[in-house]
Amino acid sequence: MKIIIDGDACPSINKIELLAKSYNIDVDIVTDTSHIIDSQYSNVIIVDKGNQSVDIFIASNSKENDIVVTQDYGLAVMCLGKKAKIINPKGIIYDESNIDRLLLNRHINQKLRKMGTHVKGPKKRNIIDEENLIKNLEHLIKETI
Repeated sequence: MKIIIDGDACPSINKIELLAKSYNIDVDIVTDTSHIIDSQYSNVIIVDKGNQSVDIFIASNSKENDIVVTQDYGLAVMCLGKKAKIINPKGIIYDESNIDRLLLNRHINQKLRKMGTHVKGPKKRNIIDEENLIKNLEHLIKETI
């Protein structure tokens, strides 16, 4: 088991690393060449800049019981197919019971935007979201080990 972080959009890398270190779990942070991430604990993997290059790398390299931190529904679906655990930066766990609804909501919102309807985006991340991330990430770790 390892934790794989979608480094293109994860603001809590340091806290994730601290939790992973306390359980002696390896962490991979995957990003493209447009981001600079430095870590003393994690393995930083830099892929070429390109459409979905980070997502494709993560989906190709995730395994059963890995924990993937991403807010990308498409990546979540691919990793769920490999029996990985998925959590987003707000601490929401994506699984078979909610991913279809999330994808449908995204699809509906895309259709509404194309029709010219203003659709509110997600609320800004706050301290409660960060606490939920760490709490639920620890729950996934304990469930997996």
